[in-house]
Amino acid sequence: MTSERSNTSQRGFTLIEMLVALGIFLLVTGAAFTLLTSSQQQYQTETQVLNSFQEARLGLDQMVRDINVAGFPPPTFVNLDPTRVTSTPFAWSPGYPGTPCQIGTAGGGTCVTSADFAPGDFDIIIETEPNPLDLACAPCQVQWIRYQLQGTTLMRGMTTKVSGGNPDFAFTGANAVVPFVLNVVNNSPNLQIGQFQLSAAYPALFPGNNPVPIFQYICDTPSTPQNPPQPCSDPATGPDNSPANIRDVMITLIVAAPLPDATTGRPRLVQLAGRGRRINPNQ
Repeated sequence: MTSERSNTSQRGFTLIEMLVALGIFLLVTGAAFTLLTSSQQQYQTETQVLNSFQEARLGLDQMVRDINVAGFPPPTFVNLDPTRVTSTPFAWSPGYPGTPCQIGTAGGGTCVTSADFAPGDFDIIIETEPNPLDLACAPCQVQWIRYQLQGTTLMRGMTTKVSGGNPDFAFTGANAVVPFVLNVVNNSPNLQIGQFQLSAAYPALFPGNNPVPIFQYICDTPSTPQNPPQPCSDPATGPDNSPANIRDVMITLIVAAPLPDATTGRPRLVQLAGRGRRINPNQ
């Protein structure tokens, strides 16, 4: 029997082929990881924007609810205890609850607070019974509720009304305002506002590169009942321009995400608007 030996040789990859294949593999893997990292960063940015939006929305809803019940129960409510009725729906007038102040804008008017955020563009004190349907203590004690922008944090505090007290100085110590909505940029420095304006996504967010008031006020005009509610700062409102006649409070919140956009490096902003309408009658 004759045996035949195969002369077929087994040829493998050369070193150059191995290096080329490894290079292609590294390129594909690097591109995949780059895409994955970019996607993760974009996801984090969108998550932060969503969280900021949700936080601002919850804060806006709470402010609207507080403003809706401002001035309840009114002074005409039969009760001899001054802490169980309101003296005025909004309590930052000087000489509270005496001579009413005049509401202006951009630092005008005479309605001021200890923080000098005249006339309440970024600072408001509401006087109300926040739980009017609570029958367990009806009538309950009236509360002072304050919203105040400090830096980029909108603060909130609530304290029981003190007979003969000054609401402007009531929010100290244990009653101090606490963080409520973070990264509120309505009153950012001009340089930062200019940076926001450079973004194509926010060309008109800050008209004239000016801060945007959080609170703007619409007043009833009982002296001229034929007129609809007017902006309290409008000269035509005249003698009706006072906290007692505030009917609507227009609220604007501009909130920035904690980190800039991962792709463009620009800040991500959300703007929310709402309206609180006082449902109680004039004082």
